[in-house]
Amino acid sequence: MRNFFYRIQNALARFMYGRNGTDQLNIALLVFYLILWLVGGIVIALANVGFLYTLQSLLMTVLAVLILWRTFSRNLSKRRAENQRFLSWWLPLKSRAAGAKARRADKEHRYFTCKNCKTICRVPAGKGKIEITCPKCGHKLIVKS
Repeated sequence: MRNFFYRIQNALARFMYGRNGTDQLNIALLVFYLILWLVGGIVIALANVGFLYTLQSLLMTVLAVLILWRTFSRNLSKRRAENQRFLSWWLPLKSRAAGAKARRADKEHRYFTCKNCKTICRVPAGKGKIEITCPKCGHKLIVKS
């Protein structure tokens, strides 16, 4: 029995050789598909509108075909370029959200944004009214820490 599964594993590996497989864009499309399926199903069940059901079904079909097409594509350079464009858009958003979460968790410091260059400046909390000089542009802020 173990030999049977080993042969299937090897056959799948040979089939996927030279194909794109799953990358970050495919995972994001799959998550969007699942959210659309879950939220769309609830909203359509409550609203009972046939047009929304048709639109959701069409969009989910297009997403499923796109995911499968990208997974089994042999044009690796184009799929990698698409994934890179997606990551150049997604990673700054993800990084900004992670930084905001870390700033909210930091109780020992206060964070201020420079009005001139939008740089985030960190100062110790509980020091009263202080003057901050932006390290990037030199703009002075008077804030209460």
